[in-house]
Order: sequence, then structure tokens, then C-alpha cells
Amino acid sequence: MEDQSNFAANKEPLLPKEVDGNCPGCNTAYLREPGGRPPKLALLAVGLLSLLNALPLTSVYPFLYFMVSKIHDFHIAKSNDSVGYYVGLVGSSCMVGRFLTGAYWGVIADRYGRKLVIYIGVFSIIIFNFLFGLSTNFWMALTSRFFLGVFNGMMVSIQAYASEICSHEYQAFVISVISTTWGIGLVIGPTLGGYLSQPTIKYPKLFTNPIFERFPYALPCLFISVYAVSLLAITSQMPETVHKHCHKVDKDYISMCKDETMKDEIRKDGVSDSADASVDKDTLQLEHRIVMHGQKNYTPQKALYKNWGLIASIAIYCIWSMHDVAYIEIFSLWAVSPQQTGGLSLTSSGVGKVLAISGVCVLFFQMVLFPPVSNFLGPIGVARSASMLSIPLLAAYPYISTLNVSWSWAAIIIASILKSALSVAVYTAAYLLMNNSVTQDQRGAANGLSLSAMSISVAFGPAGGGALFAWSQTRLDATFLPGEQIVFFFMGMLALVTCIATFEPFLPQSVNKQIVETHQSTQDRTAEPLLV
Repeated sequence: MEDQSNFAANKEPLLPKEVDGNCPGCNTAYLREPGGRPPKLALLAVGLLSLLNALPLTSVYPFLYFMVSKIHDFHIAKSNDSVGYYVGLVGSSCMVGRFLTGAYWGVIADRYGRKLVIYIGVFSIIIFNFLFGLSTNFWMALTSRFFLGVFNGMMVSIQAYASEICSHEYQAFVISVISTTWGIGLVIGPTLGGYLSQPTIKYPKLFTNPIFERFPYALPCLFISVYAVSLLAITSQMPETVHKHCHKVDKDYISMCKDETMKDEIRKDGVSDSADASVDKDTLQLEHRIVMHGQKNYTPQKALYKNWGLIASIAIYCIWSMHDVAYIEIFSLWAVSPQQTGGLSLTSSGVGKVLAISGVCVLFFQMVLFPPVSNFLGPIGVARSASMLSIPLLAAYPYISTLNVSWSWAAIIIASILKSALSVAVYTAAYLLMNNSVTQDQRGAANGLSLSAMSISVAFGPAGGGALFAWSQTRLDATFLPGEQIVFFFMGMLALVTCIATFEPFLPQSVNKQIVETHQSTQDRTAEPLLV
């Protein structure tokens, strides 16, 4: 009884004073200490995996038309008017799969580790992306794309992982690497699909094997799958960051639970308990406190749906995602439309040049300029400023078509560079806000929830953008905001909504900084191979 009194008098009697040296999360905790720089090879792995995640999404679009056309492969579309319908079904099936399972992959990443979800995501690309290239009918293509979305929760883990391999000062830089490589993948993907599909027709002297004639779209998918295989080695060397304690609960501690005084201590620490709770329940609660993350002041986390900072951050992310995908579709339609209807009369190659130049400049912005700007303004300041600056920029777009050819080319390149940089800045800031809203043990689930929500908003974006542009063409002679002016007006309104959402009371200002978690790192910092 004397020992029990001593334990009861101690404010932290039930938790181990040292972290577990066998826990990978504890062994990497020092990376998050002030001034902790991200390991170079781990940073490289994060970037390459983000690139891999983007490639299957967009590589299919250059040849989807030919797959479903009545005169080419699947013969599913009965007319040219219905081709877009079937292309949309195949293209959106992957996002539907992501919506259904994104939140679950986040929970798995929190419970069993980031690397497990990354491994499953890599294998899903290896298998289902290649099966898509071997599709011989519409339903096989639709199913393989759907399962690619269902089993690929890699981005959930990558976004959470990026916040766990460096200190707060370097988080903006690491997240920038993810968003930059993702953007590069969105550009490289269509290039691979366009150049490597139907190789027997485009390169008859190089590809004489009949298998490429039997499966004309297998080559770009095979290329991506081989790239995914090559990343398995570097993934195996990534250090795990999730805490996996294997403490065996001391029997003396468990016996203390039988004392009413110890039950009171547990209740004071926030663990729910009823008056008639059994000793076994107390024991399980105590064991949970001891093994949970090695924290000396552990308190149970509130449910994600009750975390308003996270919900508000996800809302900003989804609104901007809808805005951005709608903008991308509208920009392409507007740029190639005739000048007499308010467009620029560019060719598809001309649009490609504009986007390529923008991509190179955004790469420089994200890697060089964004991190210091984010550290100075904070993610809220970045999201607010970038969305606000997008409003006058979008309002100026319709007037570019009134310039002569030379000036319009210069104006559209500058406008595209600025818009791309502002869009990526808001995305990156939203990633930071979501990660700042939760502690490490909920970060995977939070990113999974955001992925599911984003998948829905992205599905609505292209449909809404296309419908809005089509409607604008019916009111070219309108008195108020004629033609494309009404399109970019609505785009500006979405940017305004994003900007307003960054203010209180909608977005708590506390998410501007990461939650401080007290993990004591082990004295032996013998790092895994990537920790250099």
C-alpha cells in the first residue's frame, strides 16, 4: 500500500521515462527537433514517389479517345458525340476508387506505418496500371482503373511522412518537393502516353513485335510500372516514422489499477471510465497509455470530425482543387477557341509550350522562393495572399485576346506563370495547414480524409468548368460580362471564397503552426541508411 501511495502521488506514475529504443518513430524523432534538416535520400524518395503517383493519372488521356472510339479498339462508343462520355467514365473511375478508400488508407498508415501504405500503393501501380495497358475491352479498362484508385493510398502516407522527417523550419521546403514533383508528373504523364502509345504505328521500324500491335497501349503503362518497380529498393530504405512501441506493461503498474486511487488518476488523464468498469478495462486503458507514442503527457485525441481546424483546412483544399482543375480545363478551351469569340486561337502545341514554360518557372518558384516566403508569412498568409492575388489576375485574362499576336503571347505566358505559381502556393499551404491541425498519430487519417474529399471536388471541377465555358459561348453579345468574361468572373469568385475561408472564425489561426509533440529521442541515433 505504501508503494501504491507513492505511485498515486506521482503526477506521471504510469508512463515510461525513456522512449523505446526499438521503436522506429522514437529513433527518427530527433529529425523533428528545431533545426532538423530532412535527410537527402529520404527527400529524394519522397519526390520520386510523388512523381510516380502522378504519372498513371494523366498518362492515359492522350489515347483514351482511341481506346473507346467506334473505329479503333473497344468499339464501345457508337458515335463521336458519346466518346466523351466513355472517356469521362474511365478517367473518373480512379478518383471514385480513391474517394471510397482514401480515409481508410490514412487510418492504416497511422496504425501500421507509412511504409506499408506506400508499398501497397507502389504494387497497385505495378499491377493495375499494367493491366489497364493490356485491356481488351471497356469494362476491363474501367475496372483496372477503379482498383488502381482503391488500392493506391500512397499520397496519404507521403504527405504525412513529409512532415515527420524534418523540423518545422523545413516543412515548407519538403512539401514543396512533393507538390513540384507532382506537377512534373502531371506534365510528363501525357507526354509518355502520347509518344509511347500505338508504337507499331508511330515507330514501325523499332516495334515489330506483334504483342505491341495486339496491345497498342501497353508500352506507356509498362514504362510506368517498370519505374514503380525501380522505386521498391529506395522505398525499403526509407526510415519509418510511426511509433511502434512494444513495451510490456509492468505487472506492478497493472496491479495499481485495482486501487481506486489509481482509477481516479486514469480518469483525470482523460480516459473515459464508468463507475462499474471492470479491472480488465482499466488494465487495457493503462496499457494503452503506456505504449502510446512514448509520450509522458499523453491525452486521448479527439475525433477528426470534431477537429475544426482540420475540417476548415480540408475545405480550403477542396475549394481550391475544384477551382484549379476547372481553370486547367477552361484555360485549354479558351486558348484554342477562335479570337473572334474571345479566345487566343492557339494550337494544341502552342498551349503545350505555354504550360511547359510555366512548369519550369513554377519549379524554380517552389524550390527557391516558396520556402522563405512560407516561413515569413506562414501557411495561412500564403494561402490568403495567393488566392487574393489570383482574383485580379483572372479578371485580366479576357483582355489578353484583344492584344496583337506578339503582345498576347508575352501576356499569356506571364499570366500562366503567375497563375501556376499562385495555384501551387495555395496547394502547398493547404498541405501544411492540414498537417499542422493534427498530431502525428492522426496525420495519416487526416490526409486520407482530405484525399477522399478532394476526389469528389476534383470530379465536379472539370464538369462544372466545361459547362460554364459552353454557357459562355451562348452569351457572346451579353451586356454584363459577355463571353469568357463571365467564365473568369466565376473563377475569381472561387478564389475569393478560398481567401475568405482563411480568416477567423472559419479557420483557426492556431493551425498556422505545427502542434508541438514532446518525444524524447534515443541517445543512440544510429540511423538507417537513408538518414544522411
